[in-house]
Amino acid sequence: MIEDVKIDSQTEAPRGAPAAAPEPTKPASLGKLVEQISEQASRLVRAEIALAKAELSEKAKKSGIGVGLLIFALLILAYAAGVLLLAAVYGLGTVWPLWLSALAIGGFMLLVTIILALVGVQLLKKGTTKPESVQRVKDDISSIKEGMHR
Repeated sequence: MIEDVKIDSQTEAPRGAPAAAPEPTKPASLGKLVEQISEQASRLVRAEIALAKAELSEKAKKSGIGVGLLIFALLILAYAAGVLLLAAVYGLGTVWPLWLSALAIGGFMLLVTIILALVGVQLLKKGTTKPESVQRVKDDISSIKEGMHR
């Protein structure tokens, strides 16, 4: 019987025949290695910069929310001060019911203001820390410099 012999496109050897041993690869030249290192270093730096941008964007978002909460807390504080002043006026003018209710409302507003201010300060603290990727970029650059001097 006659068999159709198909040629494999990669080895150019007939199917079913033993595959030829791959040619040993030549070691890359020094120039090629330097080119590869340069390319990989630039890719690494670009990736680290992109990561730093993403981290800074996230921290800016958190800081913006914190500033917004602090501004809102200041607005409530302004109203609370007005209510407390009104409570003091009514307290001096009458004996009991009006100023007590105004004082309770003012105290509640102060409590809300304190809670919002504390949350805002916590978000600002989280948003103002140094991104970790900045230190990684510095470490990468120093490692590359050390490798070049060897």
